[in-house]
Amino acid sequence: MSDIKVLVADDQRLVREGISSLLELQEGIQVTGSASNGNEAVQTALVQNPDIILMDIRMPVADGITAVAELYQKGFSGKIIMLTTFDDEEYIAKSLRAGAVGYLMKDIPIDDLVRAVKQAHSGLYQFAPSVMGTLMKQNKEAAGESIPEAAGQLINALSQREKEIFLLLGRGLTNAEIADELNLSEGTVKNYVSGIFTALGMRDRVQAALLAMKWSLQDN
Repeated sequence: MSDIKVLVADDQRLVREGISSLLELQEGIQVTGSASNGNEAVQTALVQNPDIILMDIRMPVADGITAVAELYQKGFSGKIIMLTTFDDEEYIAKSLRAGAVGYLMKDIPIDDLVRAVKQAHSGLYQFAPSVMGTLMKQNKEAAGESIPEAAGQLINALSQREKEIFLLLGRGLTNAEIADELNLSEGTVKNYVSGIFTALGMRDRVQAALLAMKWSLQDN
């Protein structure tokens, strides 16, 4: 299996080089480059096509969220994780809308960062615990809004096992945690989750998790 190619974008040289150096020591990860601002991140990523970008938010010339949106508009096929010191609701929401697949704090231990990079590469969203709490809080606040009737019909058409897994998605559980909860293999859960996405017309885990939480709060 080939190494996961990572690009590190951060305007602070010490942080950028420190993260790059630590990741280079990890098995299965190759740091292919770095960037000191959003424009440089876009230009470098489009040339190098890394699997994962670790993107800071506040950077000169162009911020990280702007860079994320521009990259996906230009057809970037990799995944982007925001790595920042700002646990801010607006930044979280804007990052996800732009297409980021994760939002982590810079104080994360290196072992956890490596795990997040590998899991994001496998298609799993990655959030700091405080960020997941913010996402769940935002969705609870919107729980009074009814989900579309068509979405409710699609959810009700799921099998009982699919509904169980769907609700666990709404609690923010990973595939591994759902597997432990239901005494299933992680591969089986992954297959169920893919089937749920297809049945509901969902494009990603966060979208499905937010709908699941909303549905669970409407006495289903």
